[in-house]
Amino acid sequence: MGKLNNLEPKRVFYYFEEITKIPRCSLKEDKIASFLEEFANKYNLECIRDEHDNIIIKKQGTKGYENSETLIIQGHMDMVCEKTPESEINFDTDPIDFVVEGNKIIAHETTLGADNGIAVAMALAILESDEISHPPLEVLITSNEENGMSGARNLDGSMLKGKRLLNIDSESEGVACIACAGGERDYITFKKEFKEIKEDREFFELTITGLKGGHSGQEITKGLANANKLLARSLYRFISEFDIDLIEIEGGAKPNAIPRYSRATIAIDEKDKLDIQKLVIELNREFVRELGKIDPDVRLNFENSKEEKKALKDELKENIIYLLNILPNGVQTMSHNVEGLVGSSVNVGVIENYENEIKILSNSRSELSSLKQEIADRNKICAELCGAEFTVQSSYPAWEFKDESEIRNITMKSYKDLFKEELKLEAIHAGLECGLFKETIGDIDMISIGPNITGPHAPGEALEIESTKNVYELVLEILKNCK
Repeated sequence: MGKLNNLEPKRVFYYFEEITKIPRCSLKEDKIASFLEEFANKYNLECIRDEHDNIIIKKQGTKGYENSETLIIQGHMDMVCEKTPESEINFDTDPIDFVVEGNKIIAHETTLGADNGIAVAMALAILESDEISHPPLEVLITSNEENGMSGARNLDGSMLKGKRLLNIDSESEGVACIACAGGERDYITFKKEFKEIKEDREFFELTITGLKGGHSGQEITKGLANANKLLARSLYRFISEFDIDLIEIEGGAKPNAIPRYSRATIAIDEKDKLDIQKLVIELNREFVRELGKIDPDVRLNFENSKEEKKALKDELKENIIYLLNILPNGVQTMSHNVEGLVGSSVNVGVIENYENEIKILSNSRSELSSLKQEIADRNKICAELCGAEFTVQSSYPAWEFKDESEIRNITMKSYKDLFKEELKLEAIHAGLECGLFKETIGDIDMISIGPNITGPHAPGEALEIESTKNVYELVLEILKNCK
């Protein structure tokens, strides 16, 4: 018996629980794509699976809706796979372990995948039903949304007939998204060069732990600490005051998640050990004073490590530490178009340590392409000043506000009819695939809604049960009004 069997709407939560059992990290979506194909075959629905694992499932309109305009229902199949250091999950094979606590479904040690498994679950519940009134439907479930939106970017829009799209990838009930930021992911790469380590060295691991992390778009205004930036700041103090060798450095897990953990392996002169320990205490005091109200468990750790024979050359060490300190991070500008909206931001999301190189991945977001370019230019300048290579990994456009929107009008009417209050409309700083659909599908009319999801992209992600029920009822009302 499933954990969610007693929850309403039953079929939505049935499919959501089934989806939590299927490994579906970004770029590893074969199993979930196959599951969707099998579902379509079971219900004799037309299904298209393209070479990028995007899935399109089509269903004819119900009685009285046969000639209505086609509606696209859209979500993405992949999830951000983040876990706590204590978690033993293997995301490639294991189901998500979650619990029901009051009005929430929570995965305490991992991400839950409600972003965006709940959209898939709602779509499947609609597709299997013979009792829901709806126009002709095209359910579009894209791949790799969380790691560059390559599914949406490579979508062949000619496979779709619909010119109205209901995206179910927002995370606040009662609020519909009508525009969103564009984004870019930049790689900065250092080629490793080594030197021999002196014999009188002691080896330590320097780590930043205890941070909350979070969504680098929606939660960027909270001032959450970035582990990679705190580690870089600490290392700069170390090399400024002591003779330190840098052996390894890495941190963060996903470019669109504010990094919770970062580490470096260093070698120090034995005679400096006591003074370095005092500096660690001093830095911890600084971090707690600065972050105590937002990241109270922040900690810089200084622990023994295994002996190494080689370290990065001094100039390379300095360039890496300098670059990590000067790279832009956090909120950069506030919008002059939408009050209270972030205009542009950056997340120094990942430091990747390889045998022969170190890669730093910076994830930027912006409501304007010019601001996105300005951040990319600064990243490139930083890279060139510090002797590193700069490349753009991926880029996607903003979804700009549309003055006239039929699907927006239908959604607003449906919401008011159901809940007797006005639906709030907003532009968001997070990235949605809608901007890319303007390029791949064409002049399409879109709106985005979704249930309350807290802590997406971080362990502890939770989905509100009652909110899911309300949003599903809204989706059904929208379908009924698309006659």
